[in-house]
Amino acid sequence: MSSDPKILGLALLGGLIPSIFWLWFWLREDKEDPEPKIILTISFIMGMIAVIFVLPIQEFLQTHITSHLWQVISFASVEEIMKLLTIFVILFNTRYINKPIDWAIYIITAALGFAAIENILFLIKPLSLNQSINGLITSQLRFLGSTLLHTVSSGLIGIFLGLSFYLSKNYKKIYLFFGIIFAIALHSTFNFFIMNISGKEFLKVFAFLWVTTIINLLLFEKLRRMSGEN
Repeated sequence: MSSDPKILGLALLGGLIPSIFWLWFWLREDKEDPEPKIILTISFIMGMIAVIFVLPIQEFLQTHITSHLWQVISFASVEEIMKLLTIFVILFNTRYINKPIDWAIYIITAALGFAAIENILFLIKPLSLNQSINGLITSQLRFLGSTLLHTVSSGLIGIFLGLSFYLSKNYKKIYLFFGIIFAIALHSTFNFFIMNISGKEFLKVFAFLWVTTIINLLLFEKLRRMSGEN
């Protein structure tokens, strides 16, 4: 990792700004009954810390899994499960989860903290090599969608938990299981194709991600109504 303060500063800005923007966007969806800022801040920071635990696990998996496809799936699985565990550790059996939309808000917040650190680490190398902005965009296109990907994939888990908010424990487990499966499937699909496509097909993959984002927004709106918000 570079020790140049200018490079670290640029990487911090480049990693944090997209996450802060998306956090602002999603928190606006819960503006009628907002969550405590201190708990949201802790969730964001814990999402950042989760990266420290994910990296060595992924390094181990990369060493022991030879199939590229299964590496992609296992990496996505570790990230989604770790982000979810982060929120469980902070909020399980607390009074802060008191309406359906809360699960989605908190898990998205942790996911954005995770994405911020991931993007900071991703940016340090090209910045330290003095690559231009054009170089970053053309040779490091995966960076552009990572924040949105983390938001949407983890958001699916929160949405499924929210949809099961008033159901029995057994149904909550079923919804959680399918939320995790869909999140891992989305995360894996995006990463697999973004690593194996040409520049001409890049927009197709992003179109797929944005369609999923729109679906998330529609489901998020359902959670708002379930939570009694207008």
